[in-house]
Amino acid sequence: MEGEMTRNASGRVSAEVSGEQRAAGSRGAVRIAPFDVVGRRELRTVEGEAVAVPDAGQLTHLQFRRFAGCPVCNLHLRSMTRRESEIKAAGVREVVFFHAPADELRRYVADIPFAVVGDPEKVAYREFGVEAAPRALLDPRVWPTIARAVGVGLWDVLRGRKPMLPSGTPHGGRVGLPADFLIAPDGTVLAVKYGAHAGDQWSVDELLGLVREVRWSGQAGV
Repeated sequence: MEGEMTRNASGRVSAEVSGEQRAAGSRGAVRIAPFDVVGRRELRTVEGEAVAVPDAGQLTHLQFRRFAGCPVCNLHLRSMTRRESEIKAAGVREVVFFHAPADELRRYVADIPFAVVGDPEKVAYREFGVEAAPRALLDPRVWPTIARAVGVGLWDVLRGRKPMLPSGTPHGGRVGLPADFLIAPDGTVLAVKYGAHAGDQWSVDELLGLVREVRWSGQAGV
């Protein structure tokens, strides 16, 4: 199962990568794998604040989203916002990438309590092997989520809670795929998920389960 934690012969915990994910990776960029090490970098959020990845004092959940105003992304981030206190209590720092300019993105993420980074040139997307493909929207498994997300997004716009519906031709395109990375303070990648479609990312329960696993195994580093 994608993103599921397994224990290898040495007792270390890793994330399984499905055959579907391996095939997709073989067609595109080189993908990050568990136990790879991510170099430290300082990023700027859309609000101009500095954020270090990895975080020297806690786990980092690095999540790659799609375009500015993406209804599916907004629906998922809303579920994470509701449980922000649980995520913080677990010792996890959230850093969220969108492939959009900061000026465009800022209008859509004002109510997101996490570090949001705009990457319009997809520099980090390429570094982490995060791809785009038509299956992002064509996979039937995502259709119910899209319908729900569009409905919620439209209702928010009508109530004035969101500024507007996203552009019909968003920066970076509409077929981006999501990805999740759980990273230790020393930069070791503890778990990975490359989404098979636009709505395929870790839920809060899955994230917290992974955190419990790595802490139990002694790999968290904090």
